[in-house]
Parts: sequence; C-alpha cells; structure tokens
Amino acid sequence: MRFLKYTGYVVAVLTVILVFLMYKGDLPSEVVDAKYSNEQSRFLDIASGARIHFRDEGNPSGRALVLIHGSNASLHTWEPWVQRLGDEFRIITLDLPGHGLTGRVPGDDYSSTAFVETINAVVEHLGVNTFALGGNSMGGGATWRYTLAYPEKVSAMILIDASGLPQWWSERVQSSDVDNERRPLAFTLLSNSWFRAIARYIDPYQLAAQGARASYNNSPVVDQALIDRYYELAIREGTRDATLARFSGYSPGKAEVINLSILTQPTLIMWGVEDGLIPVSVADKFEMALPNTRKVLYEDVGHVPMEEHPDESADDVRAFLKTL
Repeated sequence: MRFLKYTGYVVAVLTVILVFLMYKGDLPSEVVDAKYSNEQSRFLDIASGARIHFRDEGNPSGRALVLIHGSNASLHTWEPWVQRLGDEFRIITLDLPGHGLTGRVPGDDYSSTAFVETINAVVEHLGVNTFALGGNSMGGGATWRYTLAYPEKVSAMILIDASGLPQWWSERVQSSDVDNERRPLAFTLLSNSWFRAIARYIDPYQLAAQGARASYNNSPVVDQALIDRYYELAIREGTRDATLARFSGYSPGKAEVINLSILTQPTLIMWGVEDGLIPVSVADKFEMALPNTRKVLYEDVGHVPMEEHPDESADDVRAFLKTL
C-alpha cells in the first residue's frame, strides 16, 4: 500500500510538471479577430446573448446558399466555395457557438438545438426566407436537424461528410471501417475526462497539426497557414473553455430515434472516400434514409472535400443547384 501511495504521488507530481512545461495561455480575442476577420465579417447579437460572426457574400441577387462548418472548424473552411460559387450564388456562412470568432457564449450552450437556433437567427436577421442549406461533419448534422425543425425554409440540402443519426452511432463504433489510427487525436482525447481536466492549460499546437493532416487525408492544402488557423482559433480567449464544455456535454445515453424520410428536399450527399473520421458507409446510410438524393464520392479525399478538392466539389454543387 505504501508503494502504491508513493507511486500515486510520483504520477501526480509528473503530471503537474508536464502541464507546466506544456502550458499555453489564451490568445486575446481582439488579436485573433483582427487576423481572421475581413471586410465581409459581420457580428450579430442574438437572444441567447451570443455574438455570432457571419459573412454574407457572393451575388446578392443569386439563390441563397447557407453553409455550416464542422466541429473545431470555422466559416473559413468555406472560402474556396465562396470564391468559386459567389459569381452565381449568395453565400452565407457563420461561426457556430464555441467556434471561430463567435467563440464562447453566455450559458455555454453548445447543443444541437442551440446550433439550429443560431442558424435561424442569422437567416432571419438577413431576411432570407428560403435557401439551400449545406454542412460539413457536425455542420452536416446541424443541416438535417435544421431542416427537420424548419422544413419550409430549406429548398435543398448538401451533406458533406456529415454527422449521422444518433441511432447509427453504436453501429458505427462497432464498424470495421472506422480507422482509429487516422482519426484526429484531439477527438479521442477530448472524449476522456482525465484529458479534459488538463486540456485547458496545455499547448494544443501538435494536436491541431495532427488533426488537420488526419482530417484532410494528408492533402497538400494542409500548409502552415491552415494549421495556424485551427490552432489560433482554438486558443482564442474563451474557446478552450467552450470546447471542453461542448465535449463534456456529449453523452452516449439512449439513442434518439430520428426519421429522415419525411424530408423530401433534394439532397446532395458528398463524401471523401478516405474520410478517417466519418466513414463513407455513413453516406450510404443517408442515401437509404432520405427519399430524394444524389451521391458523389471523391477518391483520395478525406473529411473536408470543399478544401481538399475545391474545383470539383464546387462544380458538383453548382450543377446540383441548377437542377432545382
């Protein structure tokens, strides 16, 4: 018993030393905001008290396309599509609570319901009554959830390597096509309470770099500027607290059973075949669950097709929207 007690003390001391050596404070929000905002950036105070960063770009007379980013990402992930589709479409992007230049919000509500109502607050503020809605990863989950809540507003959906239904989760965890070695390490670590206890204080640079390379399938688009974007937005003042609150709120619990078959909107399903985070088998599930779909797969592409293959993916979106 004395040996175990001594060993416990040693582990505790080594942990404190490790955290001290790896400590990294927050970056001031005004410094990060100055770097990652532009002349198109706008900020909206909504009923929850959150200050939402959004952009309204492209052709103001064009069909509206609202795009929602994924977990730990930001509206910057859509810049390649804004550049390629903005000639024809009005493109609205936003930073969800806990992300980008929106950052931490009062009440620390980072639930799917909060995301849906944030999207709705922005489109209502802009007076956009109907629009095509697209999302990547967690933003894809927000897309189909928003469409369930406000079906009359969504003319079409674009699901890009999207989060699937809760009832699919247990199947996915047990699936042989989940490659944990290619999964961003940060997501694995943040699912553990012991890591969340120290994550507020350590420098996440290496996790940001590994996460970007893993998510983007080691694409050449992962340069220093992209890694810095993920890293600096992650340590923007308040964002680590928001991230920890968000991951602490995840609970497997009893799977919520959701029926997507009631959504008749035309839906474009876009997926990177080499996605190590949400496998391509989930694309097949969406295809079976939704009644009106078209599916496009991208070989040698990971979790973020709009940045990894911007030309081809933007062309596919343009062709899809022209059919509506």
